[in-house]
Amino acid sequence: MTADVPKTDPDLSFEEALSRLENIVSRLESGQAPLEESITLYEEGARLKALCEERLKAAQLRVEQIVVGPDGKAARAESAGFE
Repeated sequence: MTADVPKTDPDLSFEEALSRLENIVSRLESGQAPLEESITLYEEGARLKALCEERLKAAQLRVEQIVVGPDGKAARAESAGFE
C-alpha cells in the first residue's frame, strides 16, 4: 500500500516548501512510517529539496542583479522568473 503524499506544487513558496520538507524529514527520522510510505515521503522530499534549491538560486540571481545607481541607492532588481 502506497502512502498518499501529494505531488509537489510548483507554486509553493520557499517557506512553504521548506516547512513541508522539514515535516517529511521529521517523519522519516522518527522511524514510524512503514517502508512504502517512507519511500513515498523520500521521493516527495527530493522534489521539495530541488524546489527549495531552485528558489534559492533565483533569489541569489536577483540579489546579484541589484544595481546601485549614481545616487548610491539600489535600483530595482529584475525578476528572477517567479513571484
